[in-house]
Amino acid sequence: MKTMRLPKPNFPRRTLATQAMQMAIATRAKAKAAQDSSICIYQLCEVLGVTVRFNNINMEGIYQRGAPPRIHLSALRPLPRRTYNCAHELGHHVFGHGSSIDELRQGATPHPWEDAKEFLADTFAGFMLMPIIGLRRAFAARGWTPETVTPMQLFTVACDFGVGYGPLLTHLSVGVNMISQTRAAALRRVTPRALRARILGGLTPEPLLLADHYRAAPTLDAEVNTLLLLPLGSQIEGESRVHERDLANGSLFRAVRPGIVQARTAMDNWAVFVRVAPESYVGLAQYRHLEADTDE
Repeated sequence: MKTMRLPKPNFPRRTLATQAMQMAIATRAKAKAAQDSSICIYQLCEVLGVTVRFNNINMEGIYQRGAPPRIHLSALRPLPRRTYNCAHELGHHVFGHGSSIDELRQGATPHPWEDAKEFLADTFAGFMLMPIIGLRRAFAARGWTPETVTPMQLFTVACDFGVGYGPLLTHLSVGVNMISQTRAAALRRVTPRALRARILGGLTPEPLLLADHYRAAPTLDAEVNTLLLLPLGSQIEGESRVHERDLANGSLFRAVRPGIVQARTAMDNWAVFVRVAPESYVGLAQYRHLEADTDE
């Protein structure tokens, strides 16, 4: 059986990847955002004057050039994927591309990176959400190294940056070359579903987010019905989160209502603001965490 070779792209990937990295750094600087930590992509868009809206559409996202420029995202995609899609559409904006429609990944062209603009936007998204300085800090703070990272550790770092397990692995192995292709292939054999089952002790359809003591971001974005694994002994005031049970590696909560509350541990002053949106929220991104009106 012959191995099918993909056609060689007719554009310089390395040159475009460097441009994408430099643009991500410049965009963070323009927004006065740190270069060594995770970033709220929706807040960044707001600072840059780009309106972001979630819609009940079955596609990845739309960039609409205009005054003001707009990004439309599918509310049907998982939360980390929406984050990445937003960064991708922002890439189209900062590079001055025209309006674009990104269809479902599996339903679009077989190899979307054959298109220079798509490659540029996708690579920009990786560097914007996962800056190399921030990745180095995230691993070093925990005493881990990328080449020896375990699936559980990789998932922890992915949650640190608000991205999925797969996109982080791709960025580490292809974008910044911090993990070899051999190690990446081994890590890719572990699916997010299997990883959740391993962490929680059983299969569950609900998404899971993890935050440990080394999390640098002051906020953690989730949506209703998301499971949150926080440091053991964490406390959350109010009725918007329900404590499920304590596990060996943390306290498990479930988000049950939209809103913003603080999770903290009394022992070591660790704290994070948990911002919960309605499940499959439709509307402007800036209003996604508004609490429901109980009088209605």
